[in-house]
Amino acid sequence: MSDKLTQDKTELVKLRSAGDLRNTMDAYFARLKEAAETRSRKIAWCTSVGPAELLYSLGFEVYFPENHGAMLGAGKNADKYIPTAVAHGYSPDICSYLTSDIGAFLQNETPLQKSGFSSIPRPDILVYNTNQCKEVEDWLSFYARHFQVPIVGIHTPLCIPDLSPEIIRSVSDQYHRIIPEVEKVAGRKFDMDRFRETVGLSHDGCVLWRHVLEKARHIPSPVNFFDSAIHMGPIVVMRGTRYAVDYYKILLTELEERVNTNISAVPDERFRIYWEGMPIWYRLSSLAKLFAKLDTCIVASTYCNSWVFDDLDPADPFESSALAYSKLFIVRSDTVKEKILEQLLKEFTVQGIIYHDSKTCARNSNNRFGLQNRLFKQTGIPYLEINGDLNDPRCYSEEQSIIAIETFIDQLAGKM
Repeated sequence: MSDKLTQDKTELVKLRSAGDLRNTMDAYFARLKEAAETRSRKIAWCTSVGPAELLYSLGFEVYFPENHGAMLGAGKNADKYIPTAVAHGYSPDICSYLTSDIGAFLQNETPLQKSGFSSIPRPDILVYNTNQCKEVEDWLSFYARHFQVPIVGIHTPLCIPDLSPEIIRSVSDQYHRIIPEVEKVAGRKFDMDRFRETVGLSHDGCVLWRHVLEKARHIPSPVNFFDSAIHMGPIVVMRGTRYAVDYYKILLTELEERVNTNISAVPDERFRIYWEGMPIWYRLSSLAKLFAKLDTCIVASTYCNSWVFDDLDPADPFESSALAYSKLFIVRSDTVKEKILEQLLKEFTVQGIIYHDSKTCARNSNNRFGLQNRLFKQTGIPYLEINGDLNDPRCYSEEQSIIAIETFIDQLAGKM
């Protein structure tokens, strides 16, 4: 395999939409910066799979700490900040988004300073949903104590086998219960028509995002996991706005052109892989190049599919929001997860699976309780497990991972 890596070949086919993405994200941060500096609009912090639509409908600019955590990881600075959070009592075993973000704050540093921010934007209220994990509540609670501002949240059940009416009603009721506190901070009354509008925009953006990901069903795939992990930015931070909808129309058009002209993300695609687990943010670029040199395209992932909330319905915004955010892969039972994965493997013509066992993100590491073995028995699709972490590079051995990946692809080649 080492001979293959020395070949002089094109590594990646870049999307020209990257320029539009940069402009879209720059404009988002500009709006946030203007609100932070002038206090012309209230700022709400929200977890990435939290009720962003509700907040946008009430006129907030919305900031997402998890997006900031990913920026710290991608900037390869997380290991500089994590020890500071640990020194303040936070365990090194908990979410490294959390510890790197709080550590950076305690050091008064942020990658947003490159965009003219003096610091992260001060919140007027913090809103979370525990559908990702319990740690988001603890994370935002740190800032609620520091800034002495309100914090409200939705607690979603875990390991859901069936989306019963009782579960949906419980989550929907929690939406209703947080509205008075959010109204108080927003300084305006909740407007059902405006909420319907933002839910509709969120639905449209999520459907476009699903179509973007589905383009990878084509052989060869016009897009890979590493592209998607970056281009998912708008669906995370601008879900419920026209900005996300407008951007994904641009991206989808480019991918449709690629499909029609048979342009692939990996020029010589031979192998199609599924990525299960969190991105390894600090090695995203090097891994993208490695897989391209191995003629391998990661065509689908649990992570990027986590922002497909096409059950949102403006005709019934509360119930459909509760359904969409409870249907999320991460809160489902293992039996449901196995069925979802089995279907995705078929849809994307997957030949192998890579499980990233992220040291500090147990909820997004689905290879700890035998799922990988059960899925192999059901599908016969081989898999590889990689130990690492979403943000903390000290948990990742690059040399061992490269050897393991090369060997895995060699094994797939031997089956052809």
